[in-house]
Amino acid sequence: MRQVGWVLALLLALIAPAAQAQGEDGYDLWLRYRLANAYPREAYDQQFREVIHQGSSATLDAATDELRRASHRIMGHPVPLIDAPVGDGSLVIGTPANSPIIAALHLPLESLGTQGYLIRSLTIDGHRVNVIAANSDIGVLYGAFRFIRQLQTGQPITALDISDAPKLQLRILDHWDNPTRYVERGYAGQSLWDWQTLPGYTNPRYTDYARADASIGVNGVVLNNVNANVVMLTPQWLVKARALADIFRPWGIKVYLSAKFSAPMELGGLKTNDPLDPQVAAWWKAKADEIYALIPDFGGFLVKANSEGQPGPQDYHRTHADGANMLADALAPHGGIVMWRAFVYASENPDDRAKQAYNDFQPLDGKFRPNVLVQIKNGPIDFQPREPFHPLFGAMPHTPEMIEVQLSKEYLGFATHLAYLGTMWSEVLGSETGRGGTVADVIETPVAPGAPTGMAGAANAGTDRNWTGSQFNQANWYAFGRLAWDPKVSAGDIARDWAKMTWGTDPAVVEPVVAMMMRSREAVVDYMTPLGLVHQMATGTHYGPGPWVSDLARPEWNPHYYSKADASGIGFDRTATGSSAIGQYAPKLRESFANLRKTDEKLLLYFHHVPWDYRTKSGRTLWDELVIHYDQGVESVRQMQANWAALKGKIDERRWQEVAQFLAIQLQEAIWWRDASIAYFQSVSKLPLPAGHAAPAHDLDWYKAISNPFAPGDTKPGL
Repeated sequence: MRQVGWVLALLLALIAPAAQAQGEDGYDLWLRYRLANAYPREAYDQQFREVIHQGSSATLDAATDELRRASHRIMGHPVPLIDAPVGDGSLVIGTPANSPIIAALHLPLESLGTQGYLIRSLTIDGHRVNVIAANSDIGVLYGAFRFIRQLQTGQPITALDISDAPKLQLRILDHWDNPTRYVERGYAGQSLWDWQTLPGYTNPRYTDYARADASIGVNGVVLNNVNANVVMLTPQWLVKARALADIFRPWGIKVYLSAKFSAPMELGGLKTNDPLDPQVAAWWKAKADEIYALIPDFGGFLVKANSEGQPGPQDYHRTHADGANMLADALAPHGGIVMWRAFVYASENPDDRAKQAYNDFQPLDGKFRPNVLVQIKNGPIDFQPREPFHPLFGAMPHTPEMIEVQLSKEYLGFATHLAYLGTMWSEVLGSETGRGGTVADVIETPVAPGAPTGMAGAANAGTDRNWTGSQFNQANWYAFGRLAWDPKVSAGDIARDWAKMTWGTDPAVVEPVVAMMMRSREAVVDYMTPLGLVHQMATGTHYGPGPWVSDLARPEWNPHYYSKADASGIGFDRTATGSSAIGQYAPKLRESFANLRKTDEKLLLYFHHVPWDYRTKSGRTLWDELVIHYDQGVESVRQMQANWAALKGKIDERRWQEVAQFLAIQLQEAIWWRDASIAYFQSVSKLPLPAGHAAPAHDLDWYKAISNPFAPGDTKPGL
């Protein structure tokens, strides 16, 4: 059998993949599977000679195909696939149920659940082998990708003893994709889902997308925009969703749909959407039954309700719990869940926007069905470059809470600005809530045995050849998966693994790339929203600065609403003398947030309205400190440019050029942000610039006149 396997391997080796011969363009993401020079290739040849695969399923086939694909590219030849017996260099994969070899080993798999895996180096019948074992086929697939990461990053594959399982059950990407294929807040082309040709034609790219997700442990995909269109729930569109579900299933990925709360009236012809109306509940139950008849493993619904004009239960004087529970009851017989977003604010509510989600949801703790998760953005405003963690984390101890982050950088420079968000998310996840540990502790700990846990990310994948609009945006997709699997893993370790798999294992490349990534998000904070400022972006598109905007119909749409810049100072007072938003945090945190001197200066202007001449911890005035941060941000981009320029010739030219050109755009726009912001705030403060810091290139009116109505990703794209 082994001889036949090697013959097949030789034949496959003669047929090199087309992608291998082409110039790199980023399509392969972190799955490029290139030779890792950090470990001798000949050692891999001896230590990984064949895959022993007993049993059969689409998921096991995916695992073996991936291992062979990786070996072909990394080692120069695909390892053969056999069913027995073991020999030196065998890799045995499977579960005790489908592999007699693994069953006989009696490995400690009990604690790994249905998605964990064990990778161990063993001696079987005198032969040195590696084993990937799990309780389920999907666990084997995850283990296969983990083994491949070991190869990709140039690590030894001897003396392995890796045991891992996800800390969160649900690791879901939310695609804000519309039936038109326009992606709201998307900066990487059209929607991946070609609805027009589905279900008849299934683009091979769908499988490549599923491979990428599975490689980082993503196990759920919401196919459509949270600002949902009811057409997604119609029969002709549900069969399109089924086609994608069939493709994703072998990779352990369930599909979900964003559901519009008004569907009973819009589709069902009912006279109300009242969640306590029996006819409405019956309509949703029938719709759930219809969906599960087509997609038996359908995941459930994501719902945005009573926010930004979306319909919801409050239209009928009902609570969010009433609305969520009605949908949860419809899904429960099928094992489905409801992810009910806590991102709510309303124009008729005069309270501080930062307080509204807590006010709406915290009193409902314990009133949601067991299959409801309240999906909470990482901060109380809206995916800002920096804001404090959301006060709801830990404040609902009897309700499953899942964190929502945004991969697509709506407020961090779209696709062209290099901003690695692993550091941002780790900062939030590591924040002490004062209510049962960190944010990571809160979302990892089930509120009851078997209660769901999870993390969601607004996706950044589209039809661009490199998937995410830029090469470095891929790192945020990768980081999301790694942090959703383990919210406490180091952002630096994630960046280093991604850099090795994406750019190569040469330390002369890896270390400068990681240094760029680890500083990049702070650079964006500095040149956009330093010292705790938030939401200073231009209106609608959120492209470029607009701190002067103050005349929009809804107060919370105006950047000035958040800065409160006037002759006396700058910042939003959320203490007892202002909106009292700090009262939503745990007592220990309230004390520090309320004290001007104890507040972390990175969040100073988020919690306090501060005089321009206030002395910061550096001894400088607030005004001088603000200007210096703007300049630090611009200088950081210049440093990234220099780091990248030094890598010319060490990275394939096509991808090097793309990043170099995007960094040039980022520098230009960082200067725009710096100059426009300083010009505006100086017009308010009437203070001179600190010595050595240049005046803006133009006057304030020049910056105010800039208009970009056709910037990508807007909620209402221009014609």
